[in-house]
Amino acid sequence: MQRRIYSVEHTDSNRQYRNAYGRFNGRYRDEFLNEHWFSDLPDVVMKAEAWRVDYNEVRPHSSLGYLTPAGYAAMHGTETEAKLSH
Repeated sequence: MQRRIYSVEHTDSNRQYRNAYGRFNGRYRDEFLNEHWFSDLPDVVMKAEAWRVDYNEVRPHSSLGYLTPAGYAAMHGTETEAKLSH
């Protein structure tokens, strides 16, 4: 009787998305949470909204061909545009 050895490889199709979330979370932590002191919850909300607007509407992203996320969504006519601006 001949013994056979099998290995099972799992391919995680969501890996690239998890990595993207990890990069975003790291950027949010580095650029927002680690850079600001907050006096109260309204202060957090105000600063978080300013950071969100800058990230989505002002700052170009190399992964989007140096467009802003809002600009990329508008160019491609996606539903994401509405979500990014609110």
